[in-house]
Amino acid sequence: MDLSDALNLLNVDLNTGSGSGKPSRKGAGGGRLPGRVGMTVLLLCWLLLGLVPFAVAVPDFRLATGEIGTPGTLTVVSCTALGKGRYDCRGRFVPDDGGAVTMVAASPDSAAGDVGRAQLTPEGDRALPSGTKGVLRAMAMPALGLCALAFLPYSVMYVLRVRRGRKTAVVGGGVLTAASLVLLVVAVVAASS
Repeated sequence: MDLSDALNLLNVDLNTGSGSGKPSRKGAGGGRLPGRVGMTVLLLCWLLLGLVPFAVAVPDFRLATGEIGTPGTLTVVSCTALGKGRYDCRGRFVPDDGGAVTMVAASPDSAAGDVGRAQLTPEGDRALPSGTKGVLRAMAMPALGLCALAFLPYSVMYVLRVRRGRKTAVVGGGVLTAASLVLLVVAVVAASS
């Protein structure tokens, strides 16, 4: 028994603090759902929250696949601790085409002495891993977006009071959440190795 159950036994309205003399018809949560407009806004915000990570990941995918930037080799020269587990890493980037060697910002999860294939950003200020490691690293944000979107179909069905298919939506949401969490772990491990 929680506080709202005790107040319902006493017939005390949580909003006004007065007793009504009638049993409460509110659910166990004690509150109402937002109206149609409010619920539509909430669901659209949820959808936006799940889609933004996909948009944010596009430049990293383009770099990792070599669509943009300059391919080359990155040698991490130094990593300075900024505190709280954060690092500022610098590296020497040597382009494949024989251009000038450039000092750039390296991934903060690098270690001094790391050498690997990288792609120089079009701005020329940082280099990110390319190839399989770069693609796996870039998958972290979309995996997070998938995790956020996993139970949106069930929520839409609940709001629209559609009963058929809710169990399937819950199972699908659970499977999608598990798969996206595995993908997120793989992306984070790939980024840090």
